[in-house]
Amino acid sequence: MPLSRQRRFPRARSSVAAARTFALDTLTEWGYCDRRDDVRLCVSELATNALLHGVPPGREFCLALDADGPLIRVAVRDSGGGWPEVARESTEECGGRGLRLVAALADDFGVTADNPGKTVWTVFKIGQSGPEGGRPSHGSI
Repeated sequence: MPLSRQRRFPRARSSVAAARTFALDTLTEWGYCDRRDDVRLCVSELATNALLHGVPPGREFCLALDADGPLIRVAVRDSGGGWPEVARESTEECGGRGLRLVAALADDFGVTADNPGKTVWTVFKIGQSGPEGGRPSHGSI
């Protein structure tokens, strides 16, 4: 049975840490322990990009997590304009590497147009789909 949870976060610096905590707490509750570091980094990057480039003043962004067997989908939706692009590698730029990192860590990555705004999403494949009910295993003890 697929699992799903989402939460809105205000346009504030503290929302990046809150989004990371929400994601990791949710995955732990669901029993997904593999690739936590990859998910944490991607949530940080997507939330930061939403705050810097996508969330208009006075608005929020939404972080959604979906799990179905061996797949975890992380999606960040904002209502701002613009379209995120993976930056070319450059040794002279101080920023612009976030989506390159996301694309490298995730098993799939993309952007979907919304009205208004867009959703930037990633998919992670977990090592095992888990026992009956579609819930992942915590491993053997």
